[in-house]
Amino acid sequence: MLKIYNNLTNQKEIFVPIEPGKVRMYVCGITVYDYCHIGHSRAYIVFDMVTRYLRHAGYDVTYIRNITDIDDKIIQRANENNEDFHELTKRFIEAMHEDFNKLGILMPDIEPKATDNIPAILKMIETLIEKGFAYQADNGDVYFAVSKFDHYGELSGKRIEDLRAGERVDIDTNKRDPMDFVLWKTAKEGEPFWESSYGKGRPGWHIECSAMSTEMLGNHFDIHGGGQDLQFPHHENEIAQSECCTGEKFVNYWMHNGFVRVNEEKMSKSLGNFFTIRDVLKEYRAEEIRFFILSSHYRSQINYSDEQLDQSRSGLERLYSALLDVETGDVPQGTEYQQRFEGAMNDDFNTADAIAVLFDLARELNRTKAEKSTEVVALASLLRYLAGIIGLLEADAAEFLKSSVTDDGLSDESIDQKVAQRHQAKADKDWTLADQIRDELTGAGIILEDSADGTRWRR
Repeated sequence: MLKIYNNLTNQKEIFVPIEPGKVRMYVCGITVYDYCHIGHSRAYIVFDMVTRYLRHAGYDVTYIRNITDIDDKIIQRANENNEDFHELTKRFIEAMHEDFNKLGILMPDIEPKATDNIPAILKMIETLIEKGFAYQADNGDVYFAVSKFDHYGELSGKRIEDLRAGERVDIDTNKRDPMDFVLWKTAKEGEPFWESSYGKGRPGWHIECSAMSTEMLGNHFDIHGGGQDLQFPHHENEIAQSECCTGEKFVNYWMHNGFVRVNEEKMSKSLGNFFTIRDVLKEYRAEEIRFFILSSHYRSQINYSDEQLDQSRSGLERLYSALLDVETGDVPQGTEYQQRFEGAMNDDFNTADAIAVLFDLARELNRTKAEKSTEVVALASLLRYLAGIIGLLEADAAEFLKSSVTDDGLSDESIDQKVAQRHQAKADKDWTLADQIRDELTGAGIILEDSADGTRWRR
């Protein structure tokens, strides 16, 4: 029985979909003005894992992850580069897909862009104005009137009175209330714009997600996800404008992943303490990054460091080493390992505990290999199957252990030649040369494993 921690109620709840057997889920996507960083990778690896597990559990999942392809940062970056904003966003969308594909992040069922959904956005704004929840200010901008929504602050636990008094509220004389937020922004000279009954402009950030999610999943759907930093104000504002527009409950379960931190500070572009996915991939394999993300519970805060990724590398190598020289076949069903794995995942997608089960399974597999037990194939098949549910251990074990992140150092062919030379030196009883070759390979980071069947190597 799957339980999900619902940020709306601040407790774990048994998951009951609106429509039996089906799950409709929306996750806020990337604002595409730069390369994705490791903080982004956490959110989308997490919700990729959630989608994979829900499908494993038998649900028919419709997963939507949007793209924000128009906002102030995009316009600013396009102007700095002296390029059309469409070209900028196209380039970074392609880069995002390349990065996500390497990390094993599956494509969502639908990936809508804000600029392709302007009519739906304007329709929602028009409805909000007609119902008295929004207004056009003297400067042409359209704002949502927060005071009109009685439940504002329930998701984040914030009180409107405190927010009004807080220093974080920007003073804008065009607003009727400091807490009101923009739905439609009047275009400045030289900015991209769309025609509307409110004048030339573009959508605010919050309205795009409400419009796209309700347009594609209905007024009321099961799960809405995103990073913890989106809980307020973005998701709070989504709830307000969506429920005022439709008159229905917006979302049943709100899920937020924790931050990736560097030196105890949230990783972000604004702080300048971020590492792009493609830069980290120069030093670490993609699966090592995925393993690092999934080794902690998705709601926890995690610290990024080389040490943490080195531990992920070691952990993955232990699991892949257990799979070496073992064929796989039919997956045994109903085992204690599967029950423990699924029990962890059913407890709010606890991948940390689920991965601990994989290590227990790998230890038993190693023991049975040493004993040449007939259980080896079944255990190896189960290890691959369970890990595959969350997108791990999908590579060939020998190839993974041989693989190198960079092109630096010895090529596979060079290593094979040196291993063959060492084998010949041992056959000739030239132990000095054999030891020299081993020392040379060890110095290059190559581990040799001698057995009765020959010598195997890995980096």
